[in-house]
Amino acid sequence: MIERTLTGRPPEPRLPTGTVDAQMHMYLPGYPSLPGGPPLPVEPLPDAAAYRQVMDWLGIDRVIITQGNAHQKDNANLRACLAEMGDVARGVTVIDETTSDADIGALSDAGVVGARIMDLPGGAVGLDALEAVDARAHAADWMIAVQFDGNRLLDHLPRLARIRSRWVLDHHGKFFAGVDPDGPEIAALLKMIDRDNVWFKFAGVYESSRDGWPYGDVAAVSRKIAAHAPERIVWGSNWPHNMIRKTEDYPDDARLADLVLGWLPAERARHLALVENPERLFKLPAFAAV
Repeated sequence: MIERTLTGRPPEPRLPTGTVDAQMHMYLPGYPSLPGGPPLPVEPLPDAAAYRQVMDWLGIDRVIITQGNAHQKDNANLRACLAEMGDVARGVTVIDETTSDADIGALSDAGVVGARIMDLPGGAVGLDALEAVDARAHAADWMIAVQFDGNRLLDHLPRLARIRSRWVLDHHGKFFAGVDPDGPEIAALLKMIDRDNVWFKFAGVYESSRDGWPYGDVAAVSRKIAAHAPERIVWGSNWPHNMIRKTEDYPDDARLADLVLGWLPAERARHLALVENPERLFKLPAFAAV
């Protein structure tokens, strides 16, 4: 069992109206973990009711639910979560070259707007399927969330440059071995972000930081990217922080949001990252129309 904080002092300054949480996971009863993936999060299951409390606490109006690795290629839990959350939610799922057009159409009807590539242990579909997933996502007008060891960015660059879909580099790039903000990896990343179809996600900073709080190593890179292209940053809470297994290690989501959003260069950049940029990446309607 774990005690997740679901309420408390809100972020300061408050999140703007229309804020989108672009990265989180949700789990409902009846959908077990599958072979090849990690276990489900520690009980109690982080479900829709719990996340609605987080939305109220932080001031989140819309959410992108990303299919958890525990469910591998089975999207049943994601579809159930989207149905439970209603119009405020959209989803990022797992597909591959075997996913039929009919299935993609049904997923779109259920609220899915993207596919994920997770080229790390426990991921359901890795970079070996990048071109196939891109072709299917592009045809459906979906985006792709791409996650891998960022220290291999230069190795993957030619293939990444050929992605036709809108796509986001996940979790601050996940430079596990650290990276020089003025080094060749970040220079290449900035050049890639200058393309019209690439975004960078602030989420799960603790997953790749080698420094610990306040994550100065990841902050240095994230500040540089945000200053270069504030119109290409999106933010996610990464709730329910699946890597955290003990109550005493569980983060304060408001404090974490304050820290990470403080790496943005100005108030205008904050509104872009929380409202306008995710609307463009995920093709969400303007908030007033929801």
